[in-house]
Amino acid sequence: MLGNREMYVWTRPDGRRIVVVHGDLTAERVDAVVNAANEHLVHGGGVAGAIVRKGGQEIQEASRRWVQEHGPVPTGGAAITPGGRLPARYVIHAVGPRWGMGDEKRLLYRAVQSALRLAHEHHLTSVALPAISTGIFGFPKPLGVKVILDAVVDFLDAHPETTLREVRLCNIDRYTCDLFVQALQERAGSGE
Repeated sequence: MLGNREMYVWTRPDGRRIVVVHGDLTAERVDAVVNAANEHLVHGGGVAGAIVRKGGQEIQEASRRWVQEHGPVPTGGAAITPGGRLPARYVIHAVGPRWGMGDEKRLLYRAVQSALRLAHEHHLTSVALPAISTGIFGFPKPLGVKVILDAVVDFLDAHPETTLREVRLCNIDRYTCDLFVQALQERAGSGE
């Protein structure tokens, strides 16, 4: 794949943008990328492994120190560390649910909201996030996309004062991107 490609941009009436991006999350030039993490912030496979491979072991080391100081990140929660050698200044580690653990929709919604809240608290203007929990955690992609988009839109609606100006929904998987485009077009078309 040659570079990341914006597939759809929804500029909201308030000027803030939600963008669907087909490409590599680790290549996103944003204030923070959101990592689909586990409770112990051990970044072995999937998106987390790719972030550490590209951004360096310092991301894993910062994550290890975070867990030593604060304990495991609960499902639905998030933590922030420096971005290492990534183009992004920070990595926000959001812990989504594993499919089958119960209450998955609420926990995924909370994980996305927790990540966006950290971005807001750190006065960030742009974040890129993947379809948390829809990979190795087994959350069905169509449902996961809807929950993630609901969480993003609800956060922006509830926080008109936030510094966050752009949320980029970035996935290497074209099918997931197509689902986000469809869901976002429906949202934009309905005037929400």
